[in-house]
Amino acid sequence: MARGKAISVKIPTERVIKALEASLATLEVNWTSQEENEAKYNKAHEAWRKEIGQWAIDHFSKAENLRTSYRSWNSTLNVDFDIITKEGNFPTEPERNYTTLHKHEYENQKEEISNAIRILKMTDEEVVNTSTYNAVARYL
Repeated sequence: MARGKAISVKIPTERVIKALEASLATLEVNWTSQEENEAKYNKAHEAWRKEIGQWAIDHFSKAENLRTSYRSWNSTLNVDFDIITKEGNFPTEPERNYTTLHKHEYENQKEEISNAIRILKMTDEEVVNTSTYNAVARYL
């Protein structure tokens, strides 16, 4: 597709409204399940931290570039070292497989989607033009 050429399509208004309503429902589900997902991630991450710590202890004999730092004011010793391994058999860190939203992001998206739905429901037009669709496309 060449740059600078606009696409001109007309999408049925009802179809766009239904898609926005589905997007709003998905946003609500993601928001309500975010705390539960974060708790699961934190639990998995803590288990990984223990597992990677045990892996490092088990492979300490391969440690290089050992660095220590003693803090007398709180009686702590920090030990830092490198383990160079080509095995790649160390535990993999868990990843977040969900989108995290801050409250203001959630509220802004919810308000914009709701406003778009209300406006589209008030129109008598049977189709939505490309510029209107582009304005709401990021929520679909």
